[in-house]
Order: sequence, then C-alpha cells, then structure tokens
Amino acid sequence: MTATNDFLQRLLEENRPAFAYTADTDWKIWRSGLKERLARRLGLHPVQAYSRTTPDEPVYAGASFASDEPPVVLERVQCQGYVRERVEWTTMDGMRMPVYVLIPDGVTEPRPGVVAIHGHGYGSREIVGLEPDGAERGAEPGLHKDFAVALVKQGFVVAAPELLAFGDRRLPEDIAAGPKQSSCARISAQLMLLGRNIGGVRVAETMQTVGYLLSRPDVKAGAIGCMGISGGGLVAAYTAALDERIGATVVSGYANTFQGSILSRMHCLDNYIPGILQDAEMPELIGLIAPRSLLVESGDTDRVFPREGAMKAMEKLAMIYEAAGAEEELAVDYFTGGHEISGAKAYQWLRRLE
Repeated sequence: MTATNDFLQRLLEENRPAFAYTADTDWKIWRSGLKERLARRLGLHPVQAYSRTTPDEPVYAGASFASDEPPVVLERVQCQGYVRERVEWTTMDGMRMPVYVLIPDGVTEPRPGVVAIHGHGYGSREIVGLEPDGAERGAEPGLHKDFAVALVKQGFVVAAPELLAFGDRRLPEDIAAGPKQSSCARISAQLMLLGRNIGGVRVAETMQTVGYLLSRPDVKAGAIGCMGISGGGLVAAYTAALDERIGATVVSGYANTFQGSILSRMHCLDNYIPGILQDAEMPELIGLIAPRSLLVESGDTDRVFPREGAMKAMEKLAMIYEAAGAEEELAVDYFTGGHEISGAKAYQWLRRLE
C-alpha cells in the first residue's frame, strides 16, 4: 500500500460520523438532526413551513413550485395509451427546466403521480422512449429501460424532469461534443467554488416537480412517489429524505455504502457532497425516508454500485425501519442484471400510493 493510500485510509478510519446509527440510537432525535444536516450539506435552507399537508416540515429556498408562473407546454403528442407533454418552467435564478409529463389515456379520476428521475446518459428523453434529438426511439432502450413509459402504462401520471447538466441543460461545448457528454464535472466544480453543489440544485428542482404534480387536477392529492436510477437514484433518495410529500420511493442502482461504491472507484463529480461523511454513511441518509415506503433495486453484476455494498446498506436500513416501526415499508429487489432498472417489483410497489 502506498503512503497516499495509507493517508486516505487513515482519514476514513479516524472519521467519526456525527449521526452514525446504532441499535442504541434514539430514532426520532437522530432523524431530526441528520435531516437538518443533510439539507445544510446540500445547500438547502428552510424558509417557511408547509401550510397544510405537513405543517412541521420546512419548505426549502428554491424548492417551491411557482404556481403563479404556469409551465409553458412546448409540445403535446398522443402516444399508444398515453399523452406525452413537454413542459417548461423557471426553477431558480432564472433557469428553465424542461419536464416530460406522461398522462394515461382515459383518466376519469385523479391518479397517483410519480417523479421519474433519469441517471447519466442523454437526459429525460432517455426514459420516455425518445432519441437524443426527440425522435421516437427505434432501437432497444439501454439501462433506463424507458421506465417513465412503464410507469404511465401502470396508470401513474409521470413527470420526468431534465436534471441540470444533462440533455438541453448542458453547456454549449458539451452539447457540441455529442448527446451523451454531460456538463456534470464543470457545473459541479463551479458550484463547489461558490459554496453550493449540484446535488442540492437537483434535489430542490425535484421538490418543485413534486409541487407541480400536486398542482395538477389529474393527480391524486397526497399520492406522490419517486423513482430514480444511479445519479437519479441519488436525487430520488435525498429528495424523499427531505420532502415528506413523497409517500413511496424506488432507488435503483444507487443504495450502497460510500466506502463500497463512491470511494471504491472514480465517479462523476456530481456524486460528491462536500463533508457528508462527517455526518453519516449513505444508508443512514437514505434511511431518513423511514417510515415512508422504500424499495431498493440492486443488480448482481452492477460494478458501479456493487451488490456487497447494497447488502450492507440494506442491513442498516432494516435496523432504521425497525426502529421506526415500519418494517413492512422496506423491501429490496436483488435481481439478475447489471447497472440498470429492474422494475420487476418496483411498479407494483408504487401502487401502494393508490
């Protein structure tokens, strides 16, 4: 082992996370403290309390859907069994975010809504069955498996936001480099220099998307879920951890430990939240979702977020959910496959929103 490796390993061994969860931890006190710390690490600052649905939960700066500035509908396409809209609204600091909204045909009463969050690739088009240029896809889908389409075909109203640094929300030079070239590294680095981070921006904008769904008359009040894979799994997990309006969550290809995944190989810079290991390990952060419903998907050949780390995460999550008295609200899909969506249990799991 080199001296450099010794140095890094010693730092990890000496680190004592302030909110490490053990069998002796008071769950309520732990949850309240870690939730506040996670929000701070993401750069999200409470500005007010929810007025009705969750009066004790804060609204974070930049995370409220601006209903007085209605989204602009950019296109509306009739698909097989559903309508696909592309809408856009201003999120924060004048930024515009496009969002695909998929509405099942024949909806006669409000349906549960689900925020579908893409991972690394070419953005929101990749999960709604489209090519990077917006054309209907002819080839087989990749790791995302068009899961937003699968959700709408299950009867959910689906909103698929374009995360900052992907698709149409990239820097000009990255757009010129091709559809799969993200702007994650440059935007992440610049935000860090300014004391912010891209994870916090994405979480805030996803909270806005929750608010958008709740503003729609075809979405059932109090019935919101979210599902994300990889980098989108990060956003789904931490949005659900902080936003009590989300009743059920699916985290695919992300739930793990930092030591077993993020620190075991070089990841995209958007995975690094400055200082977070001083507070907690990844399963403890995801455990803030308890007592609400959580399903984890883990492929047995996933090399990005390996199975061994996922199993360790599930052990800690089981401990947290037991303390919350919500063991039945936690489940896992250990499937045969790689870094990809499974869906074998996920879509049925989200039906508990009905």
